[in-house]
Amino acid sequence: MSPLRRLVRCESGYSLIELLQVTVILAVILGALTTVFVRAMNSEVEMNRRFQAQQEARLAVDKMRREIHCASAVTPSGASSSITVTLPAQCPSAGGSQVAVVYDTQLVSTNRYRLRRAGVRIADYITSGTVFNYALPATGKLANLRVELPVNLKSSETGKAWRLVADIVLRNTVRLS
Repeated sequence: MSPLRRLVRCESGYSLIELLQVTVILAVILGALTTVFVRAMNSEVEMNRRFQAQQEARLAVDKMRREIHCASAVTPSGASSSITVTLPAQCPSAGGSQVAVVYDTQLVSTNRYRLRRAGVRIADYITSGTVFNYALPATGKLANLRVELPVNLKSSETGKAWRLVADIVLRNTVRLS
């Protein structure tokens, strides 16, 4: 046998079936990896949106706390979806004259509300319209405003709401004796 024939006979390669099998296995593995990466990216986007909604709620309550600590009156009393805060002229956000600022909730869609200050959105994705509960001054106590903001991006998933609760004392109200 000639050396050239021996060399050709010793060379072995891959058959078309083997190449197809490797290609299918590679496609399955790449498909699974792509699915994992897409789900991870979607989870990160949702987590960032949830964080942003919670941060908006925290900032809104901080702004309310600063104004309400300075306020001379809050109306109405009891549980409600809006309050009017009377800011005396010495308050920094009053601008030098007595001002009445309205905080309210606006229905956006089913079980989704926005918290607004003077008509401007300050928090979103709130799942309840009744967020304020004002208690009038009692014997030995100042007036108190409880703000409850349940925040949830998906209002259909009621068990996953993040709840921010703040009790804000009106420092400029009169204690009853």
